[in-house]
This record gives sequence, structure tokens and C-alpha cells, in this order.
Amino acid sequence: MKKFLIPFIGIFLAEIVTLIIFAVSVPEFKQDAVKVNAAVKSAETYWNEFEKIPSEGIDFVITDTDGVILYKTKDGLSESLNEAVVHGDTILDIGVDGVTVGKMIIRNRYSESTEIQRNLCISVIAVLLAVQCAVGAVYVFYLNARVAKPFRKLNNFALRVAGGNLDIPLEMDRGNMFGAFTESFDIMRSELKKARIAEARANESKKELVAKLSHDIKTPLASIKAASEVGYAVAKDKKTKQNFSQIIIKADQINALVNNLFSATLEELQQLNVTPEYFSSVKIVGILKNSDYLQRAAVPEIPVCLVYADALRLQQVFDNIFANSYKYADTKIEVVCTAEADSLSISVEDFGGGVEEDELPLITEKYLRGKNASDKDGAGLGLYISDYFMKEMDGELKIENGEKGLKVTVKVKLAGKN
Repeated sequence: MKKFLIPFIGIFLAEIVTLIIFAVSVPEFKQDAVKVNAAVKSAETYWNEFEKIPSEGIDFVITDTDGVILYKTKDGLSESLNEAVVHGDTILDIGVDGVTVGKMIIRNRYSESTEIQRNLCISVIAVLLAVQCAVGAVYVFYLNARVAKPFRKLNNFALRVAGGNLDIPLEMDRGNMFGAFTESFDIMRSELKKARIAEARANESKKELVAKLSHDIKTPLASIKAASEVGYAVAKDKKTKQNFSQIIIKADQINALVNNLFSATLEELQQLNVTPEYFSSVKIVGILKNSDYLQRAAVPEIPVCLVYADALRLQQVFDNIFANSYKYADTKIEVVCTAEADSLSISVEDFGGGVEEDELPLITEKYLRGKNASDKDGAGLGLYISDYFMKEMDGELKIENGEKGLKVTVKVKLAGKN
């Protein structure tokens, strides 16, 4: 850039200097008194024989007293006293024998010198302006080629990367000022592409793992269900039949969860299908009984109403709540149900003393487990998933420390309530 900027500034300064010189240097032309007097004396000596008058290096016109031109050294000189006054010429009388016989008009060269100087100044400035315009045009072309064009390429490249197109490399030109910068951008594109390929491969591997797990789980699950159905059929007492019935119900639930890849798609939770619908609250009684398979809670009376929820996902929510109570508290459980203005509220509270207050706001975060869970198996996902399901059903999952232990309240939206 300096190779253009320095001459551009130099030409600009030369123009200023030229104008200053022209402004301050006023040409001053003074007549040579000796030559002028010699010319007048010669005219007086050679009156009527003007060709004998030596010019002495000056131009003049000789007129008689009436202004008639008698002689002139060249054309283009002032031919009257009026013209001489306008041009600033020198006017002298010519006397012969003491009598004025004519006038000598001597050309003043001031105007000629001024015109020459003005023309010279105009020529110099015109040349400098032409050179300056040429340098400016080359500089603009240089900026466009080395700055604007590469920057537009960077802009288009960024738009492509933002749109997910990582296949087209960024053309690099080390000759422009963005050369190293564009190289860094292309390295970023290359690394992003590698990361995306690795991510795609990981996703494919995960899908394959999910498919294998689904197949592996379904096979023994089918055997368990079949054996339970046989056991239910041959069982004699009511208690044994209830146990086999519970196993069959749980087997069906596990099968439903495996079908939508629940266990292996936790990282893609948003893809889990939650489809709320209207159904009677009476169905919640069965959901609570299925979740409390150890029968540690007395199912309360559920107000008869129409609720808006996904029964399968609601079953998962209560399964997680009761499973956590079994695992961490291992006490009896108290269930309370109340009808509110816009929801049906079901609270499940154990007698384990609850958790520390600073853990409550974070207990629904992914992979977060309480301090009392260090010696228990688990991934810290149950309440996180439950909270997600309730939000998708326009409900709410509220977790707090109750009077006896940890209290989890599930609020199911009532039909027709916004």
C-alpha cells in the first residue's frame, strides 16, 4: 500500500508547491533606460529615415503628432496611445530641433511574461493531475483486487459455512492482505467438516447400537411375557395372579418404550413423540398402581375429570418418581391428589428426609444426581426426562422438600384450560 500512497502524496505536495510559486512570484518587467534613451536619440537623429534606427533589443512604434504610424519594428504592437495605456507600454516624445515631431511607443513585456508563466503553471498542474488520476485509478483497482474482492469472498464463504456447506474450499491468494486470514478460515472449514463427519459416524454407530439393543431386549422380554402369561393362567391364589398380571403390564410398557428407542435416544430427546390427548382421570389410578409395584403407597381417590396428557409419557413420569423413592428413600410413600383451577395435582412424598436445599433447583438437570446418590446406580436422567415430558404436555413437575421427605408434585392439565 505504501508504494501507492507515497507517490500520491508526493504529487499532491508538488501541486501545492507549484500553486504557491505561481501565487508569490509576480513577474516584474522594467524597461532598460539606456536602451530606451538610445532608441529615442536614434529616432531623433534618423527622423524620416527610420530603417536606420537600431532596435537595441526593444520593440517600438513611431507615430507623428497626429497618431499616424510612421514606423514599427514588428506587427502586434500597440498602434495607438489608448492601446499603449491599456498594455502599460512606455510612451516618449521625439523632438527635432526642439520641436516635438512624434511619439515612440515602447512595448512593455510584462503581459507576455505573465501569460508565459500562467501557461507554464497550467501545463505543470495538468500533468500532475493526470499523473495523480492515473495513480488514483491504479490504487482503486489495487484496493478492489487486493482488499474488496477477497473480503467479498470471505463473506460468501462465511455464508456457505453458516448454511452447512463445508465442501467448497476457500480460494487462497497469499498476495493480498487477507492471504493468511483466508488460510485460517479454510483450516476452520476443514476442521468443521472433519468434526461433522465424525459426528455423523458417531450417530450412525449409535443408531446401530440402538437397533441391536432393541432386538436384544425384545427377545428376552417376549419370553418373560410369555412365561408370565402361562404363570397367570395356572396360578391358583389371587396374590400370585396379581403378581403375574403386574409382570405382564410392565413387560408391555417396556416393549412400548423399546419401540420408540427410549433407552438409546436420550441425547435426541426432542425427537421423542409426546402426543397429549383427552382422557378420564380414572385412568390415572391404574397408572399410579402400575408405578407403585412394591405397593408402598395407598392410591387416593382421584376426582373424576377430563385431563389432557399422554398416558404413556405420564406413566413414565410416575415410574421415575416411584423408582427414585424406592432407590434413595426406601420408605413408605404418601400420595395426595387435589383438583385445582386448571390442573389435577398429584403429590408423591416419601419419608426419607428430602435433599439439601441447594440441590433442589438443579435436581431436574441432565446427569445431575444428589449427594445421597453416590452409592446408588443411576444416570441422573429420570427427573430430567420427566420434567421434559410434563412441559410437552403443558403440565408441570414441581420438586420440593415436604414435611417428611422429598415431595414431587405432578400437575396434569385439565381439559379446556389454557
